[in-house]
Amino acid sequence: MTDSGIARASAWMALGTIVSRLTGFVRLFLIAAAIGLLLNADLFNNANTFPNALYILVAGGVFNVVLVPQLVRAMKSDDDGGEAYGQRIITLGLLVLAVATILLILLVPLLMRIVFEQRLFTAELTQQRESAELLMRVCMPQVFFYGVFVLVGQVLNARGRFGPMMWAPIVNNLVACATLGTYIVVFGSSNGEDGFTTGEVWLLGGGATLGILVQALVLVPYLRLAGFTYRPRFDFRGVGLGHTLRLGAWTLLFILANQVAFIVVQRLGTGGTLAGASNGTAAGGSAVYEIGFLISQLPHGVITVSVATAVIPTLAALAHEGRYERLRLELARTMRVTLVVIVPLAAATACLGQDGAGLLKAFKNLGASTAIVGSTIACFALAMVAFTVHYLALRGFYADEDTKTPFFLQLTIAAVNIVSAVAFTRVVEPEHVAAALALSFGLAYLVGATLSVTMLSRRIGRIVDAEMVRYVVRLALATTASAVVMLVISWWLGDLLGHGALDSFVIVAASGVAGAATYVAAALAMRLRELTYLVDSIRRR
Repeated sequence: MTDSGIARASAWMALGTIVSRLTGFVRLFLIAAAIGLLLNADLFNNANTFPNALYILVAGGVFNVVLVPQLVRAMKSDDDGGEAYGQRIITLGLLVLAVATILLILLVPLLMRIVFEQRLFTAELTQQRESAELLMRVCMPQVFFYGVFVLVGQVLNARGRFGPMMWAPIVNNLVACATLGTYIVVFGSSNGEDGFTTGEVWLLGGGATLGILVQALVLVPYLRLAGFTYRPRFDFRGVGLGHTLRLGAWTLLFILANQVAFIVVQRLGTGGTLAGASNGTAAGGSAVYEIGFLISQLPHGVITVSVATAVIPTLAALAHEGRYERLRLELARTMRVTLVVIVPLAAATACLGQDGAGLLKAFKNLGASTAIVGSTIACFALAMVAFTVHYLALRGFYADEDTKTPFFLQLTIAAVNIVSAVAFTRVVEPEHVAAALALSFGLAYLVGATLSVTMLSRRIGRIVDAEMVRYVVRLALATTASAVVMLVISWWLGDLLGHGALDSFVIVAASGVAGAATYVAAALAMRLRELTYLVDSIRRR
């Protein structure tokens, strides 16, 4: 794909991701409005997110990372343009997903013991535990539908159809918003800790699962438009699937390390919520952590994933041809173009996170939880930058069909995350647990980014060369100027207006606009060409 093609594809995907994340924010606010941010929210959050974690553990890493380079090679080398290979991949994937989903539904009682802190299994929390178990059973079929979505989406990506996979989650969010709106009308709003009734479970869990189903079905018509016709094929031998699965073995171990850390974080978060409930105080648990995480991932989803997804086929082709110097240049440029947006947004998150969370004061059922959410959002700022650098560095390894090195990198990240999360949460009060988990996540990925860039540089050449160092210095100066302006204006307006929901909106809007204007002016003055390149690419699109 040409540079202009990458820019156009990235802009189209970014637009889809922006709309998706905006509707996702509406969904996020509706969850807070419907069930609050205390124990009930943790029960729903864990039951609804765990199927996605299990899908990733079962097959997601193989589907997401390994298949695109293999599909691109099949398209180039196979007489049928890789169609038979794609048909076999989808057939095998559907079989694995179906068997795995059935087994996971049967194993829900055991899985509950893994994901929830042990205090949930005491006699006084029987109602909460039973509703969480039913929620997890209703949500578990999402494993299958997530798999269908990614299988079809990766076939489309390999054929240059990047947009549908980025736009389809919007439908999921709309279904979820409709479900939550119905819940508020039927059952009302609360910030409860007493679990859910059977009717509430089926509405919440069923709506969440229906959204993933619809999200997958939306992609199916685009297969034919991309020139791909699916029919089941069971002749799996002698077509290179063994090579794909061998690559996927290391990716599976990579995902295993990641999901172990995820489960530990979920348990620590729920433990914080349960501790707050026993003390009669507000707490920052897994639901609050999830809000901060999703907000911090918005720039990553809009910018990083869009650019990386579009450039992966180019990186894979360069690695296949042994053109490592060109691969280094492409990857370094991708990092610079991405960080020119991610870094100032991370600064804005740190400076305005508390004011942004003030918007939740519009929901009277949330009470003191808004301050807890704000500190958690701000604490994710480090992770926004470190996660982006690590994510892009890994694309270099995957393009070269190296899935072994990323496993050891992720093993290190998971270990740092777990150790720091346990250590941090032991020394803070329940209301600061989510913020402590956010800091541990950022620290872990800072270590990971440092290691991944260093190890990849040994293979393809120095990524952090003199040009990159000069770029980082100029980027830091422009971002610092923006941060100072945001802090001064937010402090002044906060003192002038107060900190109600409407006040918070005005503070965030005014400070954000002023900070953005300052950053752009400073970037142009220091000739940060990457910002101009990105803006021009979007305008051309």
